Amino acid sequence: MNERILELLKNKNYKELRNELIELNEVNIADIIEEVDTSEAVILFRLLPKDMAVDVFSYLSNEQQMNIINSITDKEIEHIMNELYFDDMIDFIEEMPAYVVKKILKNTKEEERALINQFLNYPDNSAGSLMTIEYVDLRKDMTVAEAIKHIKETGIEKETIYTCYVIDGSRKLEGIISLRKLVTCDEDKKIEDIMNTDVIYVHTHDDQEMVASLFKKYDLIAIPVLDKEERLVGIITIDDIVDVIEQENTEDFQKMAGMEPTDIEYLDASAFTLAKNRIAWLLILMISATFTGRIIQKYEEVLQSVAILAAFIPMLMDTGGNAGSQSSTLVIRGLALEEIKTKDFFKVVFKEFKVSFIVGIVLSIVNFLRIYFIEKINFKVSLTVTITLFITIMLAKIVGGVLPIIARKFKLDPAIMASPLITTIVDAVALIVYFTCATIILGI
Repeated sequence: MNERILELLKNKNYKELRNELIELNEVNIADIIEEVDTSEAVILFRLLPKDMAVDVFSYLSNEQQMNIINSITDKEIEHIMNELYFDDMIDFIEEMPAYVVKKILKNTKEEERALINQFLNYPDNSAGSLMTIEYVDLRKDMTVAEAIKHIKETGIEKETIYTCYVIDGSRKLEGIISLRKLVTCDEDKKIEDIMNTDVIYVHTHDDQEMVASLFKKYDLIAIPVLDKEERLVGIITIDDIVDVIEQENTEDFQKMAGMEPTDIEYLDASAFTLAKNRIAWLLILMISATFTGRIIQKYEEVLQSVAILAAFIPMLMDTGGNAGSQSSTLVIRGLALEEIKTKDFFKVVFKEFKVSFIVGIVLSIVNFLRIYFIEKINFKVSLTVTITLFITIMLAKIVGGVLPIIARKFKLDPAIMASPLITTIVDAVALIVYFTCATIILGI
């Protein structure tokens, strides 16, 4: 289908091209627009019916949205801004440079400009910055019939109608009611008699990660947002939370890889930006790795006495680092999904102790057989390496499991206690254990 669209575009057969576009899904049209250059993207966008163009616009990347805004008329901008759902418009404005924002605000109504400015003042990654004002509100003195009539009259402009919010004259939230319940109840019943007053809600300054956890815990499709006076000011819908979860997961992966988080896509980021995001952690880890060098220097006489010991250092450090990374990854994920709490500290310690004991025994036996029988290394050296490997795995898994919990306890992101940092700690521990065992067993 894409090839057909591109062929019609190349041949400038715009009438047939428009007919082909109308038959496509908005997401697929957005994908096609992303593939072509700016001039062709604008042509495709302008061929779309107005209402369809607005939907397609909301699925475009920030870069392509900016290209289109710069290429269309003020009247077209005004139509897009008027028809976009409010939260999509806020997300779009937040990502645009100042001159584009100025052009957009110039083409919005005065009362809408005030609302936009209010939303832009909410902290980044807060519930207030995610919410939309397009929800259905009802009064508790309405009958079911009146409520359904109100939804029919106003619902087309709302982002969701599946959950309606019951408010009083001061806009304080009194309850919620689902569309399912409304259409299955007797038309003469009052809303106050059938509404649910046990409402899950958030406040405008609550962190988006906490909001996402509530969606997961209660299987929500929308959640009301209240201000500090407990007034209903907006709702957050599941589509926005999916974006939050993706953003938070990406951020955690970047931190776990020892990088500064960034919203810029890999191919769009400059080499300088990527280097800047990576270099800080690499410097920290490089400097911290000097501790392992100092440990080796301290035990230089041991290595000189039994030179073969040096051959096993990489294996011990790598195995310890990998063992710690396995534990930290599972615990970090468990903390993110709220399967693990900070109060579970000792449960995690005990669990990792049992796991590390089993893993340590298996790897140590295999390692001893390999070194002693295959590589023909003498018994005492083989025993030294084997005991060190067992202790290192035990310590690495316990350290990897508890460090993320300690980070969460001190209000730090557990993801910073990931592979690079844990590997550095475990490397130092492995060397100390190794040379201590060598000194005792070999009598150096």
